[in-house]
Amino acid sequence: MANISIADIKALREQLGTGMVDTKKALEEAGGDIEKATEILRLKGAKGNAKRADRSTSEGLVAAKENGNGTATMIELACETDFVAKGEKFIALADKVLDAAAAAGATTVEEALAAPAGSQTVAELIGGEAAILGEKVELRRIAVVSGENFAVYLHKTSKDLPPQVGVVVGYAGADAETARSIAQHISFANPTYLTREDVPADEVENERRIVEEISRNEGKPEAALPKIIEGRLGAYFKQVALLEQEYARDNKVTIAQVLKDSGLTVSGFARFKVGA
Repeated sequence: MANISIADIKALREQLGTGMVDTKKALEEAGGDIEKATEILRLKGAKGNAKRADRSTSEGLVAAKENGNGTATMIELACETDFVAKGEKFIALADKVLDAAAAAGATTVEEALAAPAGSQTVAELIGGEAAILGEKVELRRIAVVSGENFAVYLHKTSKDLPPQVGVVVGYAGADAETARSIAQHISFANPTYLTREDVPADEVENERRIVEEISRNEGKPEAALPKIIEGRLGAYFKQVALLEQEYARDNKVTIAQVLKDSGLTVSGFARFKVGA
């Protein structure tokens, strides 16, 4: 049996991020050959990927970048535990996935997974790294935002973890500071649409039906119902439409007013929160 040193085990663990016992066993099986031990660990991890297919991935990170062509890309890369999420290898993997997806102009998860990443695809890259990390890893979401300028805000919900909330805002205008504050507002307020006109008609009608039923059940006078219903619909739009919302830094003004005062026009936005 080859003489396996602690230094060899440590070096391979740092290279691959594998467990102590698995690393030691692989080195012993490989007769101390680092390259062969690496192959053994990769093959073992690849077999484990299939077993992990049904596991939940509630941890991970959000990463984003400007692409330099009038677009910005944001991804959510998910894993099983926060231990893996905060590791250098997982963070580096997210950067590689983001770069590959952006370079390919991917706008869907399927397109991103098929994008080239060196000599392999993004899907193969993720599968190989998942095998080493020993957890299920998946590209859960991708968004591409268009605009003249971009405000990118990545928020850490814990100082020990990578960003868990990400926002990209595409905008026209010169006030980058206010644009960033709008991105911060979105991270907190979580709007779904830019304007009330963007809310699908069926969603509006469903909300109208609900608030009408609530109002009737409360015994509101029939004559007052139309005004009450419209008022409650207005409150709904303030929840889901960015321009209708009260500004997080000053609830006396709306986002629409803040944008007007600062000479900004938002062309679009995206918000991701890990696991949500």
